[in-house]
Amino acid sequence: KEGTMFVHIVLGVQRSHHIQVILVMGVLFILLASVLAENQDYYSLLGVGREATTREIRQAFKKLALTMHPDKNPGDTSAHDKFLQVNRAYEVLKDEELRKKYDKYGEKGLDEQQQGGRYESWNYYRYDFGIYDDDLEIITLDSGDFEAAVNSGEIWFINFYFPRCSHCHQLAPTWREFAKEMDGVIRIGAVNCGDNNHMCRRKGINSYPSLFIYRAGQKPEKFNGERSKDNLVRFSMQFITTSVTQLWQGNVFNEIESAFSTGLGWLITFCSDTGGNRRAHTGFFHEGLIKVGWMDCTSQEQLCESFQVTTGATALFPPGSSLDQKGSVLWLNTLDSKEIYNQVINHLPDLQLLTSDSFQRELAHHRWLVSFTFGDRTSTSNEYKKLQALLRNDHIQVSRVNCIADSELCQSLFIHKPCVAVFKGLGIHDFEIHHGKDVLYNIVAFARDSVRAHVTTLRPDNFPSDRKEPWLVDFFAPWCPPCRALLPELRKASIQLAGQIKFGTLDCTIHHNLCSMYNIQAYPTTVIFNGSSVHEYEGQHSADGILDFIQDLVHPSVAVLDPLSFTERVKGRDEGQIWAVDFYAPWCGPCQALMPEWRRMARLLSGQILVGSVDCQQFQSFCQSQNVRAYPEIRLYLGNTWQSDRYMGYNGWHRDAHSLRAWALSSLPKVSVDLTPESYRSQVLSGQDHWILDFYAPWCGPCQHFAPEFEVLARILKGEVRAGKVDCQAHHQTCQSAGISAYPTVRFYPYLETGRHEHSGEPLNSRDANVIADTIRQRLQQLSRRFHNKQKVTRSSPQV
Repeated sequence: KEGTMFVHIVLGVQRSHHIQVILVMGVLFILLASVLAENQDYYSLLGVGREATTREIRQAFKKLALTMHPDKNPGDTSAHDKFLQVNRAYEVLKDEELRKKYDKYGEKGLDEQQQGGRYESWNYYRYDFGIYDDDLEIITLDSGDFEAAVNSGEIWFINFYFPRCSHCHQLAPTWREFAKEMDGVIRIGAVNCGDNNHMCRRKGINSYPSLFIYRAGQKPEKFNGERSKDNLVRFSMQFITTSVTQLWQGNVFNEIESAFSTGLGWLITFCSDTGGNRRAHTGFFHEGLIKVGWMDCTSQEQLCESFQVTTGATALFPPGSSLDQKGSVLWLNTLDSKEIYNQVINHLPDLQLLTSDSFQRELAHHRWLVSFTFGDRTSTSNEYKKLQALLRNDHIQVSRVNCIADSELCQSLFIHKPCVAVFKGLGIHDFEIHHGKDVLYNIVAFARDSVRAHVTTLRPDNFPSDRKEPWLVDFFAPWCPPCRALLPELRKASIQLAGQIKFGTLDCTIHHNLCSMYNIQAYPTTVIFNGSSVHEYEGQHSADGILDFIQDLVHPSVAVLDPLSFTERVKGRDEGQIWAVDFYAPWCGPCQALMPEWRRMARLLSGQILVGSVDCQQFQSFCQSQNVRAYPEIRLYLGNTWQSDRYMGYNGWHRDAHSLRAWALSSLPKVSVDLTPESYRSQVLSGQDHWILDFYAPWCGPCQHFAPEFEVLARILKGEVRAGKVDCQAHHQTCQSAGISAYPTVRFYPYLETGRHEHSGEPLNSRDANVIADTIRQRLQQLSRRFHNKQKVTRSSPQV
């Protein structure tokens, strides 16, 4: 019995153990599934590839929203959480900055404050979300491509709308009909001001829908009429600038021959009236592409007969065609504007073909936009025929290269698929490839920017491996939207830094080995090579952010600290010296957002507070020893060296440069003095010192913002001018007698040897310490010269 009981006990224990193991494994499986769900790939959640455009991401999300929304799945208790994940994926991937952080660091690179837990009702996604996303004739513009579009040289009519605006929805069917009517005449666009709120505000859009005509270099024109299709067409047509020449016996042959001599053909309508018929198709053609004319066959009957035409006919006379040979003329037997346009474009001469023999010779002396093709020519090739006319004033010539016939040439340039590139007139190796939308307006904007900029497409043979000169290299992938958004900003920065640093781009989808050599894991990754130093750029994707970063490399404002230098410089700081230190991790989203502001703050604090940073990914154990528990951790190590470990942490809501600077300056010893009515009269009005005064009120926000700036001013002028503050809430009568009517008010009270009174202060309108200090010193020099001149006059006066 004892043996049997022992066996039962053992088996019971084993069963219990197995059950526990199963339960534990079940819990672990559930937890693992939960973790995997939380970290599911955002691209997979939306069902798009990593190369998806913003529009494709928006369209994919809309489809999911209409099926997965909790409103459509009332019996599914998990619908809310599932849709939150999809909504979060959309919010991140539609934003260029967040998308880059996600691509590089995953979810841990995103700011927790941006996680969001809200979404709209199902009706919003059904009726209000991206009203024009599915309309082929209407181009949805975002902040990334708006400027390129409206400055391309083409005419744009843009509808600024808001998703929940009822009038916007009422206009939508009319806008679609209007877009189909004007397709090819002008560009019809739409901007969703719900998604592009900041851009719409910058453009002065304050009501919806707002309809504006944009022409390059001219002020936008607003449409204020009744929103019918006919009214919209009439309004648009008045901006068509194609000139239509009336041809008659006295000018027809001279006009045609003159156009032929410049390589232009003529499109002529033969009609029996002077009505609008002849203008119906003129808007399709840009100046410089073709000449457009009409002939009144009622008054010029014999002339029309000499052309052997009937009333209502339209003919294209290509350059070099013979007017008396109908075989060389294209007769268009249609009145449909689009059909006329398509036939004319098809009949226009193709772009100049460059071959291996002529390529290098031609590119050495002129600026060229070159279209590289691989066999099949698509409809875009016909659109490219407009490029020469659009770029003529920019002195950019347009040509094409057939990469099937000249494969060695294209391979030497690492061109493996159709593209366009700008060659800048400095030879075959100085060029830049276009990676934006394959649409005319985007290509034109690229060409104009690229010839002015100093950005080079890099390859193994011209990659700056020797680094004799400083280089900024952008490692990117053409399918990556944040990469495409960064490229125009690089061009802007290269113009401002011409001669100081070179700019290049490297396509990692082609040059895998080079990118792997530099451990490139996400796109875009921008690196500055300065001799033996390599610095990865982590700031905003903007020209200003790049300029700030490079300026900081040349004149570093932030000390890069390691455990040894932290101990020596921060803990071993001199008496009175103060350090501001940022403990960060490179993958941390808020840390990345802070970096450019931290550098800007350091420049603002130059000469007053030392600023450093510690990489806690590289020095993890050191940061743990300093009790750094979250990133970024911002600390101020104060000036009393007998407590070297003492610091003050920053808990403020705002992490911009000016807020951080104000916080840091608040720790400095106060130089200014607080004045009472008695000390104001005795020391300022009756004293013999120069004074600078800040009249303020404790409740005044601008006063609080200016307070640390005034202390900077007080330190700058210490020993030259005394600084004082007057609390106008506590000492209302003193401020009233001094004529103070707004806060803060800054006044300079110079000592003039003749006494001072309440109104003798000189007002200063600036709120910048350095500007005020310069103004006061100039004023002191004037007073000094006046005093010396007065002394000279006194000494030279005859003695009585």
